[in-house]
Amino acid sequence: MVLGLGKVVVAVFIFPFLNLIQSYSKIPTTLDGPFKPVTVPLDERFRGHATDLPDSDPRVRRKVKGFGPEQISVSLSSTYDSVWISWITGEFQIGENIKPLDPKTVASVVHYGKLRFPMVHKATGQSLVYNQLYPFEGLQNYTSGIIHHVHLTGLEPNTLYHYRCGDPSIPAMSKIYSFKTMPISTPKSYPGRIAVIGDLGLTYISTSTIEHLTSNKPDLILLVGDVCYANLYLTNGTGSDCYSCSFSDTPIHETYQPRWDYWGRFMQPLISKVPIMMVQGNHEIEEQSQNRTFVSYSSRFAFPSKESGSSSPFYYSFNAGGIHFIVLGAYVAYDKSDDQYKWLEKDLANVKREVTPWLVATWHPPWYATYTAHYREAECMKVAMEDLLYRYGVDIVLNGHVHAYERSNRVYNYTLDPCGPIYLTVGDGGNREKMAITHADDPGHCPEPFTTPDEFMGGFCAYNFTSGPATGKFCWDRQPEYSAYRETSFGHGILEVKNETHALWTWHRNQDMYKKAGDQIYIVRQPERCPVQPKVIKLWGTEKSKNVSLLVSTD
Repeated sequence: MVLGLGKVVVAVFIFPFLNLIQSYSKIPTTLDGPFKPVTVPLDERFRGHATDLPDSDPRVRRKVKGFGPEQISVSLSSTYDSVWISWITGEFQIGENIKPLDPKTVASVVHYGKLRFPMVHKATGQSLVYNQLYPFEGLQNYTSGIIHHVHLTGLEPNTLYHYRCGDPSIPAMSKIYSFKTMPISTPKSYPGRIAVIGDLGLTYISTSTIEHLTSNKPDLILLVGDVCYANLYLTNGTGSDCYSCSFSDTPIHETYQPRWDYWGRFMQPLISKVPIMMVQGNHEIEEQSQNRTFVSYSSRFAFPSKESGSSSPFYYSFNAGGIHFIVLGAYVAYDKSDDQYKWLEKDLANVKREVTPWLVATWHPPWYATYTAHYREAECMKVAMEDLLYRYGVDIVLNGHVHAYERSNRVYNYTLDPCGPIYLTVGDGGNREKMAITHADDPGHCPEPFTTPDEFMGGFCAYNFTSGPATGKFCWDRQPEYSAYRETSFGHGILEVKNETHALWTWHRNQDMYKKAGDQIYIVRQPERCPVQPKVIKLWGTEKSKNVSLLVSTD
């Protein structure tokens, strides 16, 4: 009997470990790299035509009445013990004569608890209304419904909570929804699946992307910029796949703000229960009167900026189990003298890799994409920040912007480097703009250098390469060695961190069956080979027993 029990114990504890080892052996790891560059040709059968959902689609229609809550979403705070609940009450207005709603007329209340009934906890929050105004005759102005943000605190890790939001005094409360908190931050605990999408939009292809993503049952969603593409429309609701091509004579770049409301309604079934974290993209700039920008983006979503020591919704950080995420803003100043850089430097210095071994950074435009579209567009940001991210051992970088998929080898300063991050470009969510098809290394498709800088940020930093196979050139004449895999197809990514050193990355294409992988690799950390941050040696002086810190570089 004892022998039989021993066999059971061995089976319980050894077999799962053996299965994990076997899975590692079947799927390539970054230790097998650097990989020979691979390009998968565009399959014209799956190119698709990304057509926006019309306002008559039932998935984007307003379903509540009066001040009933809609467009409900959950987002994380900086640590596991708090989240934000956001929603909108009241109807937006669009036209020449609009009268904003008064946020004070509707309360911001969330009832929540580990039981559906009774919900023993209550939290209140803040509310606001934003306007999108244009100082030109004939353009329609917009004012939003009342946007509510409520911060729930004191939550337990890895726990399911039920909640209702709204104003109980009207009464106008939502039905019961639920969310699950992140695991506590330790090297042994991680969320099961983190979904990554970019450049999503609100098309029929976007809906396919979300269906595939939902089938993977994510615990967290990261949207790496470009949300609903309201700026592909005039204020009268006329849209185009290319704004500058169709509306080149408009006095200001117009937007049709109701597209934001349509997007919030469509996404509610998913993001009312799965937390979503947002990254600013260029389609969220949305300039209006008085040179204001990003008003809708910064109003509609809650960001853990204050909790992470940031003064801006465009850059912040948060923990998800043993992962520390850093969200950066590519469309706000990032040089060494700017607030964002100073914040980043401080945030990186405060990361405790013995608590959160994994360090993941994300922003919208990629530094290492090789498509013609947006080629080296964010070079000035790269020049300003790449060295800092490298010195602190960032493991993975997630980007969007380019409407295709690309995975890099480990790279730093355009050179293969075993301690550089893996860059993943996932800008293939399904928006109505054209897909990225040509590559900068294809004959005749290398862009002129002075056409590449980002129009909003300005500046020019992308010069010809000074070393390597492309020395003296602006583009390679073949797929660059730092590009491991690239493919033009719609899809999303799933990141599954398994332990302190291994994370499984899977890219899913919309045209495949739900569980099939288009690209898959284990990303392996090597902290013993790649020191992750400077070491601090404390020296004790004799005079007044002052503690002196000596910073020693590990480069």
